[in-house]
Amino acid sequence: MKYRVEGRLSLKFEIEPTTRQTIMRVLDTQPPLKVVRAFEADYGAALVHLHNVSGGVLGGDHLILKAHIGEGARAQITTTSATRIYRNRVDMPASYQLNELSVAENGLLELLPDPLIPFAYSAYQQRTSIKLAEGAGLFWWETVAPGREARNECFDYDLLGLEVDIQAKGRPIALEYARLEPKLRPLSSAARLDAYRYFSTFYICKVGLPAAQWTALEAELGELAGMMTRANEILWGVSTLVRDGLVVRGVSCEGRSLSSGLLAFWRAAKLALYGQIATPPRKVY
Repeated sequence: MKYRVEGRLSLKFEIEPTTRQTIMRVLDTQPPLKVVRAFEADYGAALVHLHNVSGGVLGGDHLILKAHIGEGARAQITTTSATRIYRNRVDMPASYQLNELSVAENGLLELLPDPLIPFAYSAYQQRTSIKLAEGAGLFWWETVAPGREARNECFDYDLLGLEVDIQAKGRPIALEYARLEPKLRPLSSAARLDAYRYFSTFYICKVGLPAAQWTALEAELGELAGMMTRANEILWGVSTLVRDGLVVRGVSCEGRSLSSGLLAFWRAAKLALYGQIATPPRKVY
């Protein structure tokens, strides 16, 4: 299949024996994906900003991101800005991104990207595979905007496919597949988003904890969700996974409320699971 660009980025995070600080190694890179450096973050973590030098995902791009967080290492990965999905040419396949992530024993991955914005006439598919070992932790959110609202591009994209596969110790704990085609099946349907335009999913995992601890955290975050829910403006919900984690979902009429809500859930969950303060990643431009 002919692609416009085939970019890739492969990262490895490991503990530096002397300082006990997590360091990053770039194993492979091919534009438009790149990283510049890793910054020291709280609790010995490495903070990394993902760059797309094209300014966004162009029609027909094929991108692969791989990251391995080694034993006991901690990585906080974010983006420099929202991910823009540009319109697709009729002679090009849908743009595609594959994210393959793994966390070794007692490692922690905090994957905190800015929102995904599919432009009018864009076609984009994304698959995210995350493998967690014993004691591994994960905080990962994804927010999807309706498009460029300032240009009246609300759900004017052709295709948005989102696939998720999270495994703990080799067994699946979360499997999702969404194929959104607003021009064929309007998202304003009451069975889909209704009057809401933005939606978020936030996975919170730590392998090996007892079910009772997840039930307690579900109740705590559920109470928080109830406090932040406002009818006809924003809705939040929380539920446990089959084991080793829970998922938070939100829909909103505007994006800022989701962003502040995700931060609130992250702070509460990290304090409960790690006894630590969650610090939002500082941005570089």
